[in-house]
Amino acid sequence: MSRSVERAVRVLELLSERPQHPAAVAEGFGVHRTTALRLLQDLCEGGLARRREDGTFAVGYRLAGLAQAALEQFDLRAIAHPFLADLGRRLQLTVHIATLENGQVIYADKVEPRTGVRLYSQIGRPVPLHTSGVGKAILAYLREEERERILTGYRYERFTETTLTTSAAFRAQLAEVRARGWAEDDGEYEHFVACVAVPVRDGTGRVRSALSVTALRAQTDLAGLHERLPAIRGTAQAVSRALGWTR
Repeated sequence: MSRSVERAVRVLELLSERPQHPAAVAEGFGVHRTTALRLLQDLCEGGLARRREDGTFAVGYRLAGLAQAALEQFDLRAIAHPFLADLGRRLQLTVHIATLENGQVIYADKVEPRTGVRLYSQIGRPVPLHTSGVGKAILAYLREEERERILTGYRYERFTETTLTTSAAFRAQLAEVRARGWAEDDGEYEHFVACVAVPVRDGTGRVRSALSVTALRAQTDLAGLHERLPAIRGTAQAVSRALGWTR
């Protein structure tokens, strides 16, 4: 990447966080103020930035339009599937990716090993938020107001002996998930199934999806899935990068 393009990209990243004064941009890049101002003006001419009345610069309306148009090219299932298939081949276990839609967590794709028992989960089907690894991995990273809106009035139905059945217990577990970076289902929906899940980030860094690996306890227990976390995390990071996450 040329130096000028790299600078333009970094300036746009700065402007996407908050409006910037040319002096702050110059200081951040270690260049003269006139150099920073010229770069900002070039971005304005292209519609990617705009100058505000207070002298600061913000992202341009054309950039917002381009971003919206680009989103139409991002289909989670199409992007994630090769990564899921590769992980499934390596682990010989069932791999899911789920996403948040209209307050529900929906399975977007599923890859199963060619041999063995097939799991009940179905693409397009919502999952119980309080018993699923993907549900926990997504909810744990939502903004508090969005999470509370989803959980207001939610019923914590018991399915097995390990199901969390109170709001307090569930919220405490979500805090643990966020602290350690992964979630699990310890036979909470079906006593003979275990699962671990990790968050997937989009191009803005938000967590709206999660990737999970699920196994019958006859195949491997929860401790065995914990041993596979490095591979699972690596795949989730690869999907996140494919979605535009760069951190």
